[in-house]
Amino acid sequence: MNDRLRIVTLCTGNAARSVMLGYMLADISEGSGVSWHLRTAGTHVAEGQAMSSRTRDALRSVDELGPHHYEQHRSHQLTSDDVAWADIVVGVEADHVNYVRAQFPSDAGKAVQLTQFVRDAPRGEGIVEQLRVVSRLELDGALDIPDPAGKDQAAYDACATTLWRLTKLFFDVVTPAN
Repeated sequence: MNDRLRIVTLCTGNAARSVMLGYMLADISEGSGVSWHLRTAGTHVAEGQAMSSRTRDALRSVDELGPHHYEQHRSHQLTSDDVAWADIVVGVEADHVNYVRAQFPSDAGKAVQLTQFVRDAPRGEGIVEQLRVVSRLELDGALDIPDPAGKDQAAYDACATTLWRLTKLFFDVVTPAN
């Protein structure tokens, strides 16, 4: 059972997409009684930055999400400790997965592209088998979740909506009904 996963969510600056995904995964796991442990990180980070107001407002725009202490987030550069700790590193772009595979080759099989994982991971299998299958696939930039950075609130809200849909699919893939 995949109910005790250690998950790292990964984007570029750890300011929008990985942050939203991390909060969403925390929310869905808490609400369902599974014990996921989460970290968020980026591949190219200005360490210690708070999330932007647009990221926070995008999270608040998802009606199904519970209340969270969004002001506690600080951006974090992905480290070897994060990757070693994780059962799975979920990148929102193919480039993020490639970064993990290049920087941390001994843990390359832990890194997957979110959209590809929810589409192609075998249902009803443990995380080890799901990672084995998906990590062997060719990455596809067409499956990337666009970065809303530098765009208006509507782009952040759209990103949050996409991530929330994928979060629910991720939950269904890794925690099959008994």
